[in-house]
Formats: sequence, C-alpha cells, structure tokens
Amino acid sequence: MSAVRWGRGAAGFGRALWPAGSPGLLAEEGALGGVWSRKRSSTASPCEQDRRKDWGHAELLEVLKARVRQLQAEGVAEVTVKRVAVARAPEAGGAQPPRQAQAGAKGAAATLSSRWAQKLDSDQQLMEKRKQRLEGKLQERVEKGAWQKQLRLEPRLLSRKLASQLQHWEQGAPRSPWEEQLAQLLQEAPHRLSSEAAAAPADRGPESRLEGQRQRLLSFFECCLLTGHLPLAHHVLVTHHSKSQQQRLLTLSMYNMVMLGWARQGSFKELTYVFFMLKDAGLAPDLQSYAAALQCMGRLDQDAGTIRRCLKQMAQDGLQLQGLFTAVPLSAEERAELLRAVRKAKPTFTPPRLPVPPPQVNTSPLLREIYAKDPAVSYPRLHLSLKELQGLFQQQLRVEMATTITVESVEKVPLLTKEVLHARKTLAGLRTRWRTALYRELQETKESEAHAAREGRLSLFPYLCLLSEKEIVRVLLQTLQALPAQGESLLFLAHELGLRVFKRKQLRNEVQELEQRYSKYLHLLASDTQIGILKPHPAFTQLLETAAERTLTFESTDVPMLCPPLPWTSPHSGAFLLSPTKMMRSVEGSQQHQLLLERCPPAELHGALDALTQLGNCAWRVNGRVLDLVLELFTDKGCPRLGVPAPPSEAPRPPEGRQAPKRCLLPEVSPAEKAEMRRELARRLKVAREMQSLRADALYRLSLAQHLRHRVFWLPHNMDFRGRTYPCSPHFNHLGSDLARALLEFAQGRPLGPHGLNWLKIHLVNLTGLKKRESLQARRDYADELMEDILDSADRPMTGRKWWMEADEPWQALACCMEVARAVRAPDPTAYVSHFPVHQDGSCNGLQHYAALGRDSVGAASVNLLPSDLPQDVYSEVAAQVEVFRRQDAEQGVQVAQVLEGFISRKVVKQTVMTVVYGVTRYGGRLQIEKRLREIHDFPQDFVWEASHYLVRQVFNSLQEMFSGTRSIQRWLTESARLISHTGSAVEWVTPLGIPIIQPYHRDSKVMIKGGLQSLTFSSSVDTSQKGLTFVSVHDCFWTHAADVAVMNQVCREQFVRLHSQPILHNLSRFLIERFCSDPRTSKSIWVSRLTDTLLSVPKTGTFNLEQVKHSTYFFS
Repeated sequence: MSAVRWGRGAAGFGRALWPAGSPGLLAEEGALGGVWSRKRSSTASPCEQDRRKDWGHAELLEVLKARVRQLQAEGVAEVTVKRVAVARAPEAGGAQPPRQAQAGAKGAAATLSSRWAQKLDSDQQLMEKRKQRLEGKLQERVEKGAWQKQLRLEPRLLSRKLASQLQHWEQGAPRSPWEEQLAQLLQEAPHRLSSEAAAAPADRGPESRLEGQRQRLLSFFECCLLTGHLPLAHHVLVTHHSKSQQQRLLTLSMYNMVMLGWARQGSFKELTYVFFMLKDAGLAPDLQSYAAALQCMGRLDQDAGTIRRCLKQMAQDGLQLQGLFTAVPLSAEERAELLRAVRKAKPTFTPPRLPVPPPQVNTSPLLREIYAKDPAVSYPRLHLSLKELQGLFQQQLRVEMATTITVESVEKVPLLTKEVLHARKTLAGLRTRWRTALYRELQETKESEAHAAREGRLSLFPYLCLLSEKEIVRVLLQTLQALPAQGESLLFLAHELGLRVFKRKQLRNEVQELEQRYSKYLHLLASDTQIGILKPHPAFTQLLETAAERTLTFESTDVPMLCPPLPWTSPHSGAFLLSPTKMMRSVEGSQQHQLLLERCPPAELHGALDALTQLGNCAWRVNGRVLDLVLELFTDKGCPRLGVPAPPSEAPRPPEGRQAPKRCLLPEVSPAEKAEMRRELARRLKVAREMQSLRADALYRLSLAQHLRHRVFWLPHNMDFRGRTYPCSPHFNHLGSDLARALLEFAQGRPLGPHGLNWLKIHLVNLTGLKKRESLQARRDYADELMEDILDSADRPMTGRKWWMEADEPWQALACCMEVARAVRAPDPTAYVSHFPVHQDGSCNGLQHYAALGRDSVGAASVNLLPSDLPQDVYSEVAAQVEVFRRQDAEQGVQVAQVLEGFISRKVVKQTVMTVVYGVTRYGGRLQIEKRLREIHDFPQDFVWEASHYLVRQVFNSLQEMFSGTRSIQRWLTESARLISHTGSAVEWVTPLGIPIIQPYHRDSKVMIKGGLQSLTFSSSVDTSQKGLTFVSVHDCFWTHAADVAVMNQVCREQFVRLHSQPILHNLSRFLIERFCSDPRTSKSIWVSRLTDTLLSVPKTGTFNLEQVKHSTYFFS
C-alpha cells in the first residue's frame, strides 16, 4: 500500500484505510456509513443501528492497528517516497540537503508511528469499554426479548366452544377486529362449568383453606403491575387458568387486575384474552371489568358502535353506568379516559357527583358542647411562621424518605489505638465484601425466581423488582446492622425487611400528594398562617465492640419529628408524614382492636383523634444546660444515685478467692457453699445485665438529645389498647424517668405573668418530695426560705452545696432551680418568658375515679375530691392503717409484725396502693413491697419474704376498710370479667368518649378502669387547646406553662365532674348485657345466666356531691 493514498483528501480517507483484497466487506454491513456518512439512512431498528455502529468502530480499530504495523514494516518505502518529494524542494527554493532530509524523514516516520500507537492504544481502551457496555445492553435486551417470548399470552380455554371461537377469531383477525370480538364475547352468557368441574367445590374443603393462597396470588399480580411486569402476570394467570385445579384459586378481582393493566397500556388484544378466560371460568364481568374495557377503548379512540354495544351489554347484566364513576376506584387520568369513551357513545352524559356526606357530629355528652360551638373555634397557632414550618416539613420529609437516621453517639471517645483502627478497617472491608456478595446473590436469586415465574409458578421475582438491586442490598445491610448479639427470629426479620421495602416503594408515590395536603395544614398552624433465629457471629460482635464506632442508626419512626405531625383523621392515618402509624397499639399478632376501630362510626372517634393531634402538636426543645451536666457524668463513670447509668467497666466482676466459680469443682466444697457461690454469681450477672441495659437506654436518649440540641421537634402520639396515650418515639420523650423529663422544655415560651413565679416555686418544692401535707402557701414560703440553696444549685450544680441532689426528682429539681434563678434575676419577673413545664399531679388518680364512680364520701375525702385546708395523702393514711394492724399483731406475739416495727412507711406501700385499682394481684403487690424492703439497708433481709407476704395482706385489708365503695365496684367488675371469659369471649367495652376497647389477655379475668382517666385526658386536651393553652399529659400528670396552671386546673376539674355526671356503671351494664347476653343461642347457658344476674346487680352508690370537686384545691396539685 502506498502512502500516496493519504493525499487524496478527506473524502478518500475512508477508502484509504481498507486493506487490499476486501474493499467492500464492511461497507456492505453499513458500518462506515453509520460513522462517516451523515446522509446514510437505514431501515434497521435503533438497537440494530447501535449494534452495527459500535461493531463497525471495533473493526475500524483493528484496521488502524494493522496500519500501524504496516507503517513500521514499510518504513523504508515511506521514507523513499518522502525523500523524492523533499529532493525536489530545492528546485522550488528549498534549502534542505538530501542527507538531512533523509534523516528527518526517518525521525518523522518514527515519531508518526509512536504518536499513532499511543493514540490507538487510547482509542482501543475507550472502544473496549464501549464494546463491553454495548454487549451488556445487547445481552439484557436479548434476554428480555427471549424471556418475553417464553411468556404465554394466548389462553388455553377449558370450554371447547370458547376455544374454537377464539381460534376462529384469531385466524380471521383482519376481518374481525378485536374490538368486535370483545363486543360479541360480552354477549355470551357466562360459561357454566362442566358437571365434573361443578362438583369439584364440594371436594375442595372449607373455603378458608384457599384464602391464604388467593391472597398470595393476588399480591403477586399486584406486585407485577406495580413493577411493570404485566406480561408475567398475564402469563401466570394463563398458566393457572389452563389447569382446573389451579383455576379455583383465581377470583374475579385477579382477572380484573390484569385487565386493568392491559387497559392502561391500550392493549386491546391481550385484554380480550383475559375476557375469554373470565368467561371460561364461569364468571360474569362486573363494573371493574367494564371499566377496564371502556378505558382501553377511550385510549384507542374506538368507534361509537363498539362502545354502545358494550354499554348495552353492561345494562343487560344489571350494572348501572353511573356505578363506573362512583363504585370503581380510578385515578384522575383513568377516569378521564373512561369518560371519553362513554361520551363517544353518549355525548350528553355527565358523570354523577360523589355525594357529600352529611356533617358527622360526635354524640359523646362530654364533647357535645365543644363540637357544637358555632362559629368553630380557631385552630391553635404555633409560634413558628409558615416559611419556617415549610422548611421543617422538608427536613422531616428527607428523614422519612431515608427511612433511617444516623446520629453521633455521646459515648466517651475511645483512644484510637492500633487495635481500634485495625478493627474499624476490618469492619469496612467486611461490609464492602458483604455488599458485593449480597449483590451477586441477589442477582442469582432474581434469575432463579424469574425462571420459576416463567414456569407459571408464584415466585419472589416481582417483589425483588420493587426496588433497585442497590437499594435492596442497602436495606439488607441496614437490617443486619441492627441485628442484636442474641439474635432475632427469622420471621421477625422477614417482616421488618418487608416493611422497609414497602415503605421505600410507597414513599415514592405519596410525596407530591402529601406536600399539597400538608401545606394546607400548615396554614392552620403557622403564626402568620418465628421459624428460626439469625445471630451475628460472636467474632463479628467482638469486632464491633473493639471498633467502637461513633454512630447510632435509628428508624425514622423512632426519633421525634422535625415538623408538626400529621393530624389524626382516622384510626390508621396520622402522626408521621410517610410512615404508616396506627392510632391504637395492640399486642403482637392481635387485630381485634383495629377491627373494632374500623367498625366504629368515624364521628365517635373525633374526640380521641383530636386529642392525639393536640398532644402531638406541642413543640419541644432540649434543655442544653442540663444535657451538658448529664453528659459530663455519663462520659465519666456515671452516677447511679442520680439516674446516670455507669459504664460496663463498673459492673461487678465474677467473685474471686474463696467465692470464685472454679472452686465449685473442688471436692472439699460443701453443697451449701456451692449453692451460695452459684447464687452470688447469678446475682452479679443479673446486675451486670441490668447495668448494660440501662446504659444502652441512656446512650440512645442522650445521643438523640445531643442530635436535637439546637432544633425544635415534635412528639407524635398514639394510644394503647386501654386508651392510654404515649409518644410514638420510644427513646426520647417526656414519659421517661426524672432524667428524661429534665432534658425537655417547651419550645414556645410564655411570660410568667402575676402568678407564674409562685407556681414555679410550688412545683420545685413538689419535686423535692417534701411538704406533701402542707398547703400551697406553705410550700411557697418554704421555697423562699431555701432561695439561697436554689440559686447556689443553679449557679454551681456540681461544685456548690448540691442541695438539688437530695430531691426525689433531682434532675427536674435542678432544671427548675435554673428557671427560678433566671426568673428572680430578671428585671421584671412577670415579663420573663418561661419555657419550663409545670406539672399538676392527681392524688392517686385511679382511686379518685373509683371514689367518684361509687360516690364514696370517705374515699373521696382521702383522695382530695373534697375541699380541705390541707392536702390529704392516701398513701400515708394507708401506711398509718397498716401500722395499726401491725401493732395489734405485735401485741399478739406475731414475730413478723414485731420485726417490721419502725419500717412501715409511705414509700413501702405507695406502689401497691397506686396499682391495686388497676388490677394488681396480691402476688404482684408482694413483689413490689419486697423490692422496697430490700432497699432498706437496716431491715433484716432474712425476713423479707415473710414480711412482704404480711404487708401485702394488710395493705389490701386497709384499702377494704377505707374504700368500701371502691372495693365493691372493683369486685363487681372482676366478677363480670370472669363470667364473660367463661362464655368464651374477650372482655370489651366502650369508654365514655366512645372509644371501643377489647381486653387482649384472654387468660386474665381482671378489668382495669382506664376509661375514666383517659376520658379526662382527652376531653381536657381538647378543651385546653381551644383555650389556647399548651397541654401535655403523662397519664395522671398534666403539664403546661407556669402562667396557665390556674386555667388548666379549672379545665381538669370541670371535665372530671362532667365525666362522672354520666351514669357510667349503668351504661356499662347495659352495653355488656347487649353484647354478651342477648344472643338467643347462648341465653340458656349457665354462665350467661350468671353473667346477666351479675350485670343487673350494679353496685349502689353513696351520697358524695361531685360539684365539690370544682372547689377542691388539692384535687390536682
């Protein structure tokens, strides 16, 4: 080949590249045309054009490589030609000598060869990458095409008539369009099963056996449509339909689902196939079937005649045209296509408007006045502007879209030793390898599951396509990362994994609609508007401990929200923006509560829903000064006395010396000594485990507090099956210990006003546990006497007199000391803006409700329902009554009574008295008292068991004597529950606010009175919100700003009187009789008869006047 070819211009460049002997080989394939000729056209598909183009590039590269080799081999000939050209140059005025020209030519040839070689190496690498990408794409398309070809679209019909009809129509398709076939098919009567098939249902067994399989099959079809695998869903439908045993699993909704998928794509032929199968199965099309067909016609712009025949047949089937728009769930786009088709046949048709339901009114007497106010009370505003709230909404949205949140741990930073760094490096390498291995295994699993689906079997394939492979691997790693050292049930992990995938998939479809709805809500709030166990390997657990990583990962639903929660509008809609949350928590596996709520009239739940919304709308912030002090102790060695758990290094070690566990193996050790060693070892292990649990709980709480230190946040609420309200976020909320409560304060402040400082002082004294039997004025005076200690605690909490550490609630007392100090030092204390929450506690609120139910005057006086100059302390009174019984028994010579002399106190009996009204048994009460006695160092521990037995009996006797009316009501409730359980039913009732409650403990015949307490909470929260107060409840403890305590107290008393003015016991009796005793089939049962007699014997009430509660200063104080 001569170099002269290079001088023929750009037009001849392509021809010069071809080696001799094959001048037109690639040109025939169109490779060069695709690269160099702009006007070259091709009828090949884009995929084929890309393939030819890139393969042409590859062969072009091979030609260029051959050219380089040729240049190197023919260097002499090239130089000769160039020398001839250059030798002529002097004649034209050139001055270069021939020898220099020859040398220059050799250098030029070498340089040219080297430059081309480098360029071609670079081009070769680039082309190799493009070739690999193209091969991957081609392989995917080939596999997808081959896979699609393996999927069956044509049905195999069991009816010979329909099968021959389908075959005839397919053969005559040009003359008989599919739309005509569908119109004729609709006129066919539903095919009746043969006598053999019709007899099959009798042998199928109970229908319930098929329900699980049907649910899985329906879920499979839904998932296929969701992931764009409609042909696969159709293929599985055809496969099941073609086998009589599998066809029984198919329901009309499954056929409709696949038809709807084809309708959305405008695929009329495939839709007609499904109609054939539907008729072949002996099913009649319903409104959804016709909606799919008409929607498809609308998309294809079919002629009016076909649509008329379809509508006529629908009318003959007894289906109303209006039902297509009222009874069938359709998107706006689907509704428009359906309407387009209908109007083609009926131009004047107007779809019916959805009926506007009449306004629902809550019928509860407690809330009727609140909801009947006209005009409606304005929505309580937050202290943030609309722009600020919208920004917070976007932050929370990002958190929930990620489904998890990672925060810095507040644990003490470990020294970065070689061991720690090596462990962290090893962890990083392991996670990388796991990610690769999971990715590879996921691909293999998808291929295997796809093969199963192609064979017509249900498989996981469409579920594995819900998210990208990278996302699924990320979710798997998140699940494994949260795996505890002791392992977790595979069933639980599978459930959690499914929820994670569901949440991620669901989030994508809801965000836009949520933003629109939530924006409207912000305008109201703004101030200006088990099969096995999976365990991590012990070596991996040890590696995690050694690495001591500085991050903690939480689910987005386990942390407070960064914007106001969604308002509760139904039992399953409220709280978090995207994460589904139930209004009522329930025992694992129980669905009774949710079913009861679903059946309850929506208006009857308005009170509960609005109360949960108001409790969640309280904005919070972290008390930074208290947090700093707690972190100082936490990162040192903790302080168990102040509720700051010690680190694991402070846990008790196994005994040494004579008590060492290995001495148990020695033969000279007696059995008694061995038993003592085992007990001591078990005690130390128990203490170590408890310390570890408490430390982890504090670590989560403090890490979240540090993460939220400079933010405003909210705590969405829901309730348990008894109606008690709880924050949804478990680790950081105001329902925790003294330490947890001290870390929180209201984000919105209010000026103290004329009485706020006095309430702060009273609250501080209440937190100390002192002066419980003193008046409010005496408590204020006591705070003034201690003002020097209060200020010292605020200024020097860790180095001063440390007065606050002696309080019953030390951290809350310290936080209150700091607030009082800032208020008294303000230029005008009445104008000081306080964020501090002040509490008002009920006086054993359970007994207060029982005393009000029975109108028990003696009991009412003991729990401050009657006005008095000084507060009554029921716990002290019970302790005094127990002491009377003890003294009598001691005089009789009872040894345990003599041992207990001087040890019976308010603290010993308080927990048992508090919980006896909630159904605690004597056994549970004994354990409570035993724990208190063990805390008394001077008490002889050998008598703990006997003394706790004695005391629990005397506590119950004291309550019986002091609260006779209360105990009679409790016995009536307990006996009613016992008899209901004997009838084989679970105990259920309705609270005065209309919330349905069901008792999930089927083996327990106790009834706990919770409705009264929570009715008070709900009605108070709704009423206080309408008065513009910040209101938070912790069961029987209500919180608000210091300036608003008096208003909250008034609301609580009014709502308590209104609640107990209702005939609660008689209403409960009527409900239980109607629910459990009105069935004629069970009326002759001996248990039902006894239950009826018991329910009719409602305990008689006393003479206590409820109106006196309104004037009782210490009802809540």
